[in-house]
Amino acid sequence: MFDSLSERIQGILGKFKGKSRISDKEVDATLREIRLALLEADVHIQVVRRFIDSLRGKLVGREVRGGLTPTQEVIKVVSDEVQGLLGESREGLQFSPRPPTGIMMVGLQGSGKTTSAAKLAVMLKKEGKWPLLVAADIYRPAAVDQLITLGKGIGVEVFHEDGDPVTICAHAMERAKDQGVDVVIMDTAGRLHVDEPLMRELEEIKARVSPREILLVADAMTGQEAANVARTFHQRLDLTGVVLTKMDGDARGGAALSIKAVTGCPVKFVGVGEKVDQLEPFYPDRMASRILGMGDVLSLIERAERAFSEKEAQQLQERLMKGTFTLEDFREHLKGLRKMGSIDQIIKMLPGMGGMKDALKQVRIDDRQIARMEAVINSMTPHERKRPVIINSSRKRRISRGSGTSVQEVNRVLKQYAQMQKMMKGAKKGGRGKMAKKMKNTPFGSDFMNMFQ
Repeated sequence: MFDSLSERIQGILGKFKGKSRISDKEVDATLREIRLALLEADVHIQVVRRFIDSLRGKLVGREVRGGLTPTQEVIKVVSDEVQGLLGESREGLQFSPRPPTGIMMVGLQGSGKTTSAAKLAVMLKKEGKWPLLVAADIYRPAAVDQLITLGKGIGVEVFHEDGDPVTICAHAMERAKDQGVDVVIMDTAGRLHVDEPLMRELEEIKARVSPREILLVADAMTGQEAANVARTFHQRLDLTGVVLTKMDGDARGGAALSIKAVTGCPVKFVGVGEKVDQLEPFYPDRMASRILGMGDVLSLIERAERAFSEKEAQQLQERLMKGTFTLEDFREHLKGLRKMGSIDQIIKMLPGMGGMKDALKQVRIDDRQIARMEAVINSMTPHERKRPVIINSSRKRRISRGSGTSVQEVNRVLKQYAQMQKMMKGAKKGGRGKMAKKMKNTPFGSDFMNMFQ
């Protein structure tokens, strides 16, 4: 997501490199290009107009401050404005002083409410909360069964019974009070489009259970239409936040940039994949940084910390210090990388990598390549994994047959293992400052792309 917009804006701002001053004429030309880039990204037209007017007021006649280049000055102003569109700061869930906290998940059919409800339950469970899922969508075929299946998979109870959605939600809140449940997540019914019966039902549920949070689940792929849907729901239900789904797709970014400006409702969470653990808090400053090609190192670190436990990181570093980093360790590292998401997503979080579209295409990173690498290592004997120096030509042929790969791929894995050893030792020796220390505490190197070349 945001790839096209990010590439366009970075190209526009790159024109200022090497300039000692910014003329009003250049500002006007830049604003026209940014306006077109935002419209092509399907940002709401009203939002685009306000954004450009605000930028013009801050850039025309602006003096470049000491120590900054014109490019840095423009990037700073644009970054602040983009973050203003997305929200000033991270806004999390508000919990009731006396549990349980009711959370209504609302939205159109197909937006991903049921899956998002389960993802939210997983996130809250990790935070030490006791969630209860409520199957209040009695209209969509198999909606209740879907939530029950998801609940079993994540170890969260699902409340369901015969009756109307308002009564079901009310009974679920009563059950939660009796059992001492912390959070009640209500998966309500959706429609193919906003209609009066749907809105009345949701209003009745709100009046009956008084939820602390009413979260609109919106499909990021729908662009500025998501902002229109959000405005309608907000007018009737007074939304407290938005969950944007399919942020890992090739959506142009219009929804994320429009919803906050159109409704005033913050985006609180984003879905970054189909798995139940792929829901992330939304950080406006980090997203603005990614759009402008400055990476998102903090989110990258958090993903690494989720994929690799502190104990695993410490054990790995101890092996590195002793020089005992084996192919078995390398295999565990690859498994962790797969948990972090696609390699393409990870690379785009690295500073300066977001705009290197052509370079990334040449590298041709394929997530299936990691699976093949694991297959190669799995086809080795335990002795070979501990002492790869003994792997000669005949052993390589046996390993390639066992893993369904070629000898060349076996050689590549061994080369990448050697590179990984070098990278990890470099990460241990180098890296000063707070950020570097955080990166050093995870078995993950920022220049790991060389492994796949």
